[in-house]
Amino acid sequence: MTNVDVHQHLWTPALVTALRARREPPCLDGWTLHLDGEPPYDLPPADHDVALRAELAATDGLGLALVSLSAPIGVEWLPAAEAQPLLDAYHEGSAALPEPFGAWAAACVRDIDAKATGKALDQGFAGLQLPADALADAAGYARCAPLLDLLEQRDLPLFVHPGPAAGGSAGPGWWPAMVPYVQQMHAAWFAFRAHGRPRHARLRVCFALLAGLAPLHGERFAARGDGDSRPDPLVFVETSSYGPRAVESVVRALGVDAVIQGSDRPYAEPPQHPGHGLGGAAAYAFRIANPRRLLTGKD
Repeated sequence: MTNVDVHQHLWTPALVTALRARREPPCLDGWTLHLDGEPPYDLPPADHDVALRAELAATDGLGLALVSLSAPIGVEWLPAAEAQPLLDAYHEGSAALPEPFGAWAAACVRDIDAKATGKALDQGFAGLQLPADALADAAGYARCAPLLDLLEQRDLPLFVHPGPAAGGSAGPGWWPAMVPYVQQMHAAWFAFRAHGRPRHARLRVCFALLAGLAPLHGERFAARGDGDSRPDPLVFVETSSYGPRAVESVVRALGVDAVIQGSDRPYAEPPQHPGHGLGGAAAYAFRIANPRRLLTGKD
């Protein structure tokens, strides 16, 4: 396996057309995105130009860039009748992307349909992305259990990404990224330990944005939690939007084998030094060895 970035977003023409056909959030007016809970956001068209993005991936030296549906726009939380046309458009466009792109599948979490998700995975997706706010407590894991059972049956990984921001439209533009998204990832990290892992013993999972730095609360968890502070060898975190200080701290908490390269492109740039200052061995682990174990379960 060559260099991998597990976290990018690229809206294909099929998804853009489907979002422009809607009149209620989530929807696109031209290139202006309207969401519940966030201020309108103008998308630069070049960010979603497939040819330009392929050139950027080549410049980054990537052999595989995994794109995913932007969970904060809330498609997964729509009623199935509204969500399915958008999910179909996303899957159709993403499955047809050229190299070096691959993709995570997506699923409705309001009305669970494991059969529909299975058909999407049949198209060759790397695994399934679910929004973090759907996996934040016992009820969320009970609701999503059929989807996670499906991943275990197929030996495919789960990618946990922030979902829609609640109450962020009245604040500054950076508020959703800094508060609701981080809170969701923190909750999802500990909810997986409490409710996900006991049922899904073989599931490999990767948490976006270093799980909101939840792993750094390991000392508090050791004092207040179940007493077991050992890292889970099937759990990974990706690095999007963080730099050397945060990444080095998470490596101290979880070990170098738990960290994977993710950029969140086009919303953030990948680091200039892939190992985040930790050296060539870390760069190899983050970009090649650890993604291989996440995606294939093999060393």
